[in-house]
Amino acid sequence: MFKFILGVSAALTLFLVQGCTDAAAVLDQNEEISNHNWAYINRVKFDVKIDDETAPYNIYLNLRVGGGYRYSNIYVLLLQKHGNKTAKTRYQFPLANPDGEWLGSGSGNLYSYQLPLRKQYKFPAKGVYQLEIEQNMRDNPLHEVSDVGLRIEKAQ
Repeated sequence: MFKFILGVSAALTLFLVQGCTDAAAVLDQNEEISNHNWAYINRVKFDVKIDDETAPYNIYLNLRVGGGYRYSNIYVLLLQKHGNKTAKTRYQFPLANPDGEWLGSGSGNLYSYQLPLRKQYKFPAKGVYQLEIEQNMRDNPLHEVSDVGLRIEKAQ
């Protein structure tokens, strides 16, 4: 009887874990920034395989900063490499209201953001793309940046 209950419990756990996966997500990864100091040369890199160049995708920047982050915004560069082609785009995102209230969701002294880089974007061709995120602020390194990541999902 104990083996039966254990087997059913394991099967139920496996079923629940599989049911929690996000079918729309092509990539959803974050990288921890060493010592929470993000230098220019420490680009965060992700490889993503695109199988359908006709499908639109949404691309988001995942970001976590500490409460001691000095600015109300952030500038980042997104580099997209495929084959011998590289495209670079600069983005600026507000992180706080003018009164200093953080716009992200807070957990303790960390604030999390999911910021739109591209909506309804169609990759030019099938293949593996290397996407790199570089901080583009005046400070080098940029203090109080905990994690940086990308989420790429098929658009609805």
